[in-house]
Amino acid sequence: MTDLDARLKAANLACGRTAVRSVRVPPADAFAALGRACEDLGLDTWDMYGDGAAVTRLEEEVAGLLDKPAAVFFLSGVTAQQAALRIWCDRRRSRRVAIPDRSHLLVHEDDGPRLLHDFRFEHLTVGPRTPTEADLRALPAGLGAVLVELPLRDAGCRLPSWEELSALSDAARELDVPLHVDGARLWESQPFYDRPLAEIASLADSVYVSFYKGLGGLAGAAVATDSDLADELHTWRRRMGGTLFRMTPYAVSALVGLRDRLPQMGEYVAWARTFASELVGLGFRVAPDPPHTNTFLVYADVDAEATNERLAQFMERESIVPSSPWVPAEVPGTAVTEMAAQSASLGFEPAELARWWAEIAGW
Repeated sequence: MTDLDARLKAANLACGRTAVRSVRVPPADAFAALGRACEDLGLDTWDMYGDGAAVTRLEEEVAGLLDKPAAVFFLSGVTAQQAALRIWCDRRRSRRVAIPDRSHLLVHEDDGPRLLHDFRFEHLTVGPRTPTEADLRALPAGLGAVLVELPLRDAGCRLPSWEELSALSDAARELDVPLHVDGARLWESQPFYDRPLAEIASLADSVYVSFYKGLGGLAGAAVATDSDLADELHTWRRRMGGTLFRMTPYAVSALVGLRDRLPQMGEYVAWARTFASELVGLGFRVAPDPPHTNTFLVYADVDAEATNERLAQFMERESIVPSSPWVPAEVPGTAVTEMAAQSASLGFEPAELARWWAEIAGW
């Protein structure tokens, strides 16, 4: 860690307000809120190894939201998705999985899916674009599964159109290939499609969702699918060490997120689009433009290190986190950062925040 990195981290922690992502809550306050939530939700018993109480209620609620026969709670999205793909591949007797080259499974899991499950990944797409029916049909027959990331996070949380997604789903069913949706940010994607979550989920055979990103849970995820696959998911959860003696705290925090934050997703996305428009008006570039979800990439013709120096100065002076740090982009002389609009962002006027960004950019 460089001196500037350490300074940015210290300044961030010292700030009382943030415009990016969610407000930080001390552990004691978070645990007290979970206690109150247990009373509000009528939860007065513990789960037992993921069975009963808050965990069962959460699974039933997710299954209902996505209109799937069942859902299985996992503490980790990594294990959730690996388990789902393993089952599909075992059923198809093929370890070949079609997947975007920028998928979380390839970029952020230290080669775990291949080492643990012997998956043979084949690129469904390459680069910052979303998949089409043609991409799937171009791959050799015999796939064990196909994974679509909604949205494609490393491309600025980009989404395929409804027509593209529907055609891809139809092609997967025609080819008899299970379609799995990496929906870590599916909640945040729903406003883009302006369709019920159940209608979006109906295009896939299994859907993974996360509870700790936009929903603000402590941790956790779920896979919604048919009942037979859910039974096998419970088995793989145990095999992968993910069935803990008590999982109630994580499930309660997920239930709170579904209750309190899911209804706000449309506000997050609308605020993000307004803010992106303000940035563009000041000379920044955003991708996608306009944003598809509440998260998008911002580019500027600036030096990343000099910009981060001004960012640190701003946070130290104002006690506000206006943005995440900047990093050099692929094009020399250009820097990029990710903006994620969540509950804390709604407390800021987009135009004023954009002017702060221009100040930090040195304009």
